[in-house]
Amino acid sequence: MRFIDLSMPLDDVIPVDPPFLRPRIEYKDHIGGLKDMYAMYGILPEQLPDGQGLAAETVTITTHAGTHVDAPWHYHPTMNGGEKAWTIDEVPLDWFFRPGVKLDLRHLPSGHLVTAEDLEAALEGIGHELRPFDIVLMHTVASAAYGRDDYIDTGIGFGREATLFLTGRGVRVVGTDAWGWDLPVSVNRRLFEETGDPSIVWEGHKAGADVGYCQIEKLQNLESLPDDGFTVACFPAKVRGASAGWTRAVALIEE
Repeated sequence: MRFIDLSMPLDDVIPVDPPFLRPRIEYKDHIGGLKDMYAMYGILPEQLPDGQGLAAETVTITTHAGTHVDAPWHYHPTMNGGEKAWTIDEVPLDWFFRPGVKLDLRHLPSGHLVTAEDLEAALEGIGHELRPFDIVLMHTVASAAYGRDDYIDTGIGFGREATLFLTGRGVRVVGTDAWGWDLPVSVNRRLFEETGDPSIVWEGHKAGADVGYCQIEKLQNLESLPDDGFTVACFPAKVRGASAGWTRAVALIEE
């Protein structure tokens, strides 16, 4: 079995979020942790091996930092025609360990709104027919922007049409290597200001009110995956009543 890490590091250095959403990480080394060891055990530095205590980190973070899974609650208070939308601790675990399929959409330019026709062509190109609960991962132009200041403004968008195309075929978990599932915020805002049409804002997310689904955002290493024939494990952290949970998404390939 070969394991491919699909997750980006959670850090406060690489600009993968707007400044106000970036995590803040306070690192405490083994000397800094001596006070904690004394507080817990009453043990002195000279009584510890090499005079070293514990290392630890304190993190201030949003549930949408790093590679994470969005719950239906993130999109709208209801789903499936009116029932209360699930928070991340309520989504069935079996959604997150399923066969995966990768769609290589890097030929579509940044700012493109993906259509059902685009998805049909990509699926036909790899000879894959979607099955219920397939986890569909989108490889986009955003992958090449990781580490650059324009990462959050780079990507293609999956709007209402594309999202319902997938959920209408039984897909319940999707993923993208971009900052978000919809068009980049800067692009989406400009279109809204130009058209005045509120239905185009966050339209892929809002399609979750029709059919509840989850999306993984900020994936990595999709270029290492085959088109299909792998399993995705992307269990989200169990945060009570939350709109998302961090995940160490991994692809498993039998060899």
